[in-house]
Amino acid sequence: MRFSLAAHRRSNVLVVGLRPVMCYVSASDCMQAEEQQHSRRYLLTLSLGALGVVYGDIGTSPLYAFRECFSKEHGLAVNAENILGILSLVFWSLVVVISIKYLLFVMRADNRGEGGILALMSLVRPRKSVRRGALLALGLFGAALLYGDGMITPAISVLGAVEGLQVIAPALGHVVVPATFAIIFTLFYFQYKGTAKVGGAFGWIMLAWFLAIGALGIGEIV
Repeated sequence: MRFSLAAHRRSNVLVVGLRPVMCYVSASDCMQAEEQQHSRRYLLTLSLGALGVVYGDIGTSPLYAFRECFSKEHGLAVNAENILGILSLVFWSLVVVISIKYLLFVMRADNRGEGGILALMSLVRPRKSVRRGALLALGLFGAALLYGDGMITPAISVLGAVEGLQVIAPALGHVVVPATFAIIFTLFYFQYKGTAKVGGAFGWIMLAWFLAIGALGIGEIV
């Protein structure tokens, strides 16, 4: 990493760039402090990108998960017991799948730093062709599930969010599908800019979303 730090020791004054700063430590200590500051900024940037890319899927799921659970087809009554039961299922699913499955097992398995079903499948090389074909079929099936989720989830999430317009203004019901199409088209159009830029842009949106639903939840609890 390159840092544009021009430091000169003049008696007890350390000149950093054009700003003199009183410093009673060596220049190497100030360099180390500068590196720590840059590392904190890098960590915040990565956290913001992860908030937009990784947690965006989890954070938008409540838009359609509860609506689907209490749909008329299931005949489930909307009461406190059923709501707490669904929340319990969601919570323990996240604990088991993310904290136990991924952190304890999946994250420890990699193929030269690469993860995913197909990358891990290449590590398993059975001698018998029958087993090799079965593992290949399982890998392709898992990849198909991943690609299917990548196609279905954005459409359901955006549609579930835009359908809220019908609650506020029922006359805008005819705008739901065109608005959903326009939003999804815009999202996929800017994918060529890379995950880092897209995640950084949506990180602020997801941060505002989490703060909003957190404030609403705390307001209902209090």
